[in-house]
Amino acid sequence: MPIRTNRGRTAVYRRLWGWPLRSPRHLAMTIIGFAAVVAVAGIALDNAVGTRPGTGPRSAATSTTAASGAGNQVGVLPPARTTTPLPTKAPSPTPQGTTVPVNPNAQLVADMWVDAFASFEPGRTSKDQWLAGLQPHTSNEVFPQLESVDPVDVPVVIDQPVTPVKSFTDSVEFEAALEDGKLYVVVVRLPEGWRVHKFDKVG
Repeated sequence: MPIRTNRGRTAVYRRLWGWPLRSPRHLAMTIIGFAAVVAVAGIALDNAVGTRPGTGPRSAATSTTAASGAGNQVGVLPPARTTTPLPTKAPSPTPQGTTVPVNPNAQLVADMWVDAFASFEPGRTSKDQWLAGLQPHTSNEVFPQLESVDPVDVPVVIDQPVTPVKSFTDSVEFEAALEDGKLYVVVVRLPEGWRVHKFDKVG
């Protein structure tokens, strides 16, 4: 039968509050029950909080990834990267060939070229004649340089043998004595034969 008076309700509440104090056993059961209720409530609360969008472990990992790679998000340009140009490789030196004894044909071409170079006589030899004596022994790349030379300014070559200085398989360097220095001549092997490919006055 339901309790309808305040006095009756007070008596019932008083009996409930006083039940844990009736004996040590009742008190221990009350504490254990209260602890169990608190533990269950805590677990239920953790589960409820963990299931909210954006609060779980996966969401935290996603947030960390987004924070660390913010420059790679869609619509956001990645940060400019500074690149150091790799160093340019230096070209390998052009091998001159193997040192060998002087080729007789190279020596002959050097002798004939130096003779023709020193053969100009003002008033008796024209520039065309001077060039005609040099052309058969000169490469096509070097001959235009001779065309720009005034034979009047050609240094006097002393009548001495043309001496080889360096000799390789495909090139030989010679020197001839001048009144005021030395004339260096480089003879190279070309498809058409040995030709003077370089000349230079030193001194």
